[in-house]
Amino acid sequence: MPETVFSNAQIVLPDEVIRGSIVMRDGKIAEIEAGSSRVGDDFDGDYLIPGLVELHTDHLENHYRPRPGVFWDPLAALHAHDAQIAGSGITTVFDAVRIGSDNDLPDMLSHARHLVDAVRAGGTGGWLRAEHFIHLRCELPSHDVVDHFDALANHPTTRLASVMDHTPGQRQFRSLDAYKRFYAKQMGRSPEELQSYLNARLAEHKRFSAPNRQAIVSRAHAMGIALASHDDATLAHVEEAEADGVAIAEFPTTLEAASAAHEAGLSILMGAPNVVRGKSHSGNISATDLVEAGLLDILSSDYVPFALLQAVFLLPQRIEGLALPDALATVTANPARAAGLDDRGEIVTGKRADLVRVAAQAPLPVVRGVWREGLRVS
Repeated sequence: MPETVFSNAQIVLPDEVIRGSIVMRDGKIAEIEAGSSRVGDDFDGDYLIPGLVELHTDHLENHYRPRPGVFWDPLAALHAHDAQIAGSGITTVFDAVRIGSDNDLPDMLSHARHLVDAVRAGGTGGWLRAEHFIHLRCELPSHDVVDHFDALANHPTTRLASVMDHTPGQRQFRSLDAYKRFYAKQMGRSPEELQSYLNARLAEHKRFSAPNRQAIVSRAHAMGIALASHDDATLAHVEEAEADGVAIAEFPTTLEAASAAHEAGLSILMGAPNVVRGKSHSGNISATDLVEAGLLDILSSDYVPFALLQAVFLLPQRIEGLALPDALATVTANPARAAGLDDRGEIVTGKRADLVRVAAQAPLPVVRGVWREGLRVS
């Protein structure tokens, strides 16, 4: 691979921003130099940042199921998803694939397998812009979630699993009234139908959640798959996560849970859309409040890929004293480290040349180029 030089860039290093140049060689960062002595591709003062690392995005599923009852070709869905991911500056992505059947999708395994097989085919085919891994979202109250895990987990692309329980009345929706308000219009059901639905979900939780969690945690550890908890709301939730050897606390819903997770050494992940909007869509704690409290490690784009980069440039404007390298670490070095990917996430000599050129133009940052292992992909 030929040597490539970028010059006259604002290079965001782990602890500072310098004006200078960078040399890429054999897919890695070979040299970093302050000043203007190098001749190369002139960035005209644009930022040069590490490629973003996304640990939890539901975006692939949205392309695969663009409307209720409509399922798109999985390879075509992946192609569209990958283009938007790379175009948002994301060079490493963990595609969240939900496992565990429910009444709306009684054969969830077939859909999950379509998506997982597409990601694996895209990776071996060499046509994906970003590097894709699988994040299994394990819905614990489902009767067949462990069978799904067994079918999909034992492969090098599966690197992360989250244990989730969206039973009404706990975690994301601790208030049943809040749950009913949020889903009544979305589900299009009468109050009586909604109550019947709630009763069924509560019964499934009581029967399946605890044994399924135990089984998946045990299997994940045996396979070396990192674990995340989801929507922890109480001290008891965090204590359970710590006992299970969980590495990442995804979307804690309260300050109490976030503080406990921080004390336990878990990496705390929140949604970048929460930062952009300034609040949670379901009324839980604000991600910006956690940043101010020093309790946030990782941002995830969740359902809007570009929200990652947007949040990074918003946070230093909103939080006094927060430097751009620290904000950027929440979408680069910190998620890479949490996922065990120590070869990327920072502009440091010897690390992968996963890089993004960004023009910080008001009101939004603009992605002007993306390189993965030294090759331009967007």
